[in-house]
Amino acid sequence: MNESIVWLTIFVLSVFVGVEVISKVSTILHTPLMSGSNAIHGVILVGAILVTGTADSTGVLILGLIAVVLAAINMAGGFVVTDRMLHMFSGRRTPIESGRKNDA
Repeated sequence: MNESIVWLTIFVLSVFVGVEVISKVSTILHTPLMSGSNAIHGVILVGAILVTGTADSTGVLILGLIAVVLAAINMAGGFVVTDRMLHMFSGRRTPIESGRKNDA
């Protein structure tokens, strides 16, 4: 069997397993899961930078730069999503009325 077919099969199966695992996570655990995911994306970004820094050919350099850009976008987007989720869980605060006096 062709090696690329084996890698493609592993990739497709991992996508299906990932979708199943993520869909079963309760909403309370999404924020910690996103925080862990952001840490992993940071490691991926550092790896992409290291690989791009040791590029020997133009093709590898271009592919590495694309990987760095996509990893940075993915990591920043993860932090934005985590921030929005944390704001969803915080309670609504009413502003204190400045002109209100105590008449007791």
